[in-house]
Amino acid sequence: MITCVVEYVVDPAKLEAFEEFGRRWIALVNEHGGTHHGYFLPSEGASDKAMALFSFPSLAAYEQYRTLFGVHPDFIAADKFRDETGCVIRYDRSFMRPVLG
Repeated sequence: MITCVVEYVVDPAKLEAFEEFGRRWIALVNEHGGTHHGYFLPSEGASDKAMALFSFPSLAAYEQYRTLFGVHPDFIAADKFRDETGCVIRYDRSFMRPVLG
């Protein structure tokens, strides 16, 4: 299993748009072979930091999912929504492997 950790810098004035962006990507990950663990939005502390975590059974499965970027209409629409709303200022993606009980 591989878990993708995405750390976002978001526009605090556009958190509603970011939540909608997150809901779209949760559905896409879950529909295309992954398990989305959710988006985590600012509560206490920094008001411009958010995070998402989702897993795929393997790096190969994640790479298969990535082939849909820029070609699948729902993926294109989700990215367009992000760009048009300006809710995401920047993001950084890391890959982790979980240690489970």
